[in-house]
Amino acid sequence: MKILISNIGSTSFKFRLFEIGEGVESELASGGVDRIGEGGGTAKFRIGDSDETSPQRNYADHGQAIRLVLDELTGAGVLGESSGLDAVAFKAVMAGDYEPVAMVDEELLERMEYFNPVAPAHNPPYIAAMRMFRNVLPDVPLVAAFEPGFHKTNPDRRRYYAVPRKWADEYGVKRYGFHGASHRYIAERTAELMGEQNARRIISCHLGGSSSICAILDGESVATSLGLSPQSGLPQGSRVGEFDPFAFALLKKCAGMDVETVLAELGSSAGLAALSETGGDMREIRQAADAGSKQAKLTLEILITAIRDYIGAYLLELGGADALVFTGGIGLNHPQIREDVCKDMEFAGIVLDEKKNTDADGESRIDAAESDTAVWIIPTNEELIVARQAAELLKKKGL
Repeated sequence: MKILISNIGSTSFKFRLFEIGEGVESELASGGVDRIGEGGGTAKFRIGDSDETSPQRNYADHGQAIRLVLDELTGAGVLGESSGLDAVAFKAVMAGDYEPVAMVDEELLERMEYFNPVAPAHNPPYIAAMRMFRNVLPDVPLVAAFEPGFHKTNPDRRRYYAVPRKWADEYGVKRYGFHGASHRYIAERTAELMGEQNARRIISCHLGGSSSICAILDGESVATSLGLSPQSGLPQGSRVGEFDPFAFALLKKCAGMDVETVLAELGSSAGLAALSETGGDMREIRQAADAGSKQAKLTLEILITAIRDYIGAYLLELGGADALVFTGGIGLNHPQIREDVCKDMEFAGIVLDEKKNTDADGESRIDAAESDTAVWIIPTNEELIVARQAAELLKKKGL
């Protein structure tokens, strides 16, 4: 099967094209288009070992960018024709307790729209993209693989808030979790690297512009730091993370801010960016801290503390850990963060090798010889997981 994985931003369209089958799992092409609707956009393609960047041009909308990509793939012989695709799949964000992997239809889109208020930066672009692909490729199946799907195995004691049960049952106010594709990949890849029996208890740390921690037992998620919305859990790059809702009353009284204004700020200009008074990129924060910024240093301490709190809780949940895994942009590229997270954890059997941690490049094991717990850096591959899930669903439905 040839499955196109679509990643839609407000002014961008990125893709990866996979071939998935019995004994076959390869990436055929990748790339994308930027500055859609803004003018002066470029299209980049990687097909096999060949890289190509198109001259700048104006892309009026995402539909035009999608058609360009399909024409390029067809012209390069990767697709015989646009209908040569077996499916287009999306790493979708939120539809509550909908099936983890589902065919896109109007019922699903309406369910996603219901949850727009808790995923305002994510759901609307994906809904629009699904409708655009349906118009451009009306005969090609569309598949949504939802981020909370991996966490449906969490026990009820970790899925319900201490609120009236009606809120959960009728309105969908529950803990769902996100980054499911990433944590699923980490679970599968760690088991491949260590053997399933040696990797039964995994703590997966997806740290980036958006971050979460997941406790995995025998390949299944049993706890995760994100809750109802992607604006919960750890401090995010520009999103608040954990926050007391009664602050709304105080902000309304003292600053005259209404709920919508507070939510907009918490979801787009809070988090590490607000704490550090930088753009929120970890490189900027580290640079500011090294230059003596007390606010940037405090930001790092708050983030590290939050990560360690969840790791501590999940060590209790799992009864220890066979592997602690770092992924995501921060997890992969910032050895000081990994060192600070693992500091003084010998009591839990976690000992980092300082040189391995500093020298690590790509997939690496970085624990010391005396560590009881393996510590890994593993680049995630969310799109591959989505392609696998889409292929499985298509096969099940006989498509």
